[in-house]
Amino acid sequence: MKFFVPAAKDDAEAEVVLDAIEKFNYAPKQVRRICAIAWTHNGKNYSCEVGSEAPGYYGTGAEPVVAILDCERLYKVCTTNRGVVRGEAIMVGKEGTYVTYFD
Repeated sequence: MKFFVPAAKDDAEAEVVLDAIEKFNYAPKQVRRICAIAWTHNGKNYSCEVGSEAPGYYGTGAEPVVAILDCERLYKVCTTNRGVVRGEAIMVGKEGTYVTYFD
């Protein structure tokens, strides 16, 4: 799947938005862009992908995932109110996590 950011009107705007999200989350520049992620938390399996809803467990309602960032020791799943406009992103440990990348 080709890289995109939900609601971005074109590739240039998607790049600007991703750059802002990286800065807001103190994340390194994303060399490989993550499309989807699957993990286990407290014995339950969760998954999400850019453009689809984040798991309800994290209190995000119907907000779509805007970006998933690789932050060295963990991943940050970003929705509008968790890591994009305000708030802390959903933090996911790397151990046992399965990641799918954009083309």
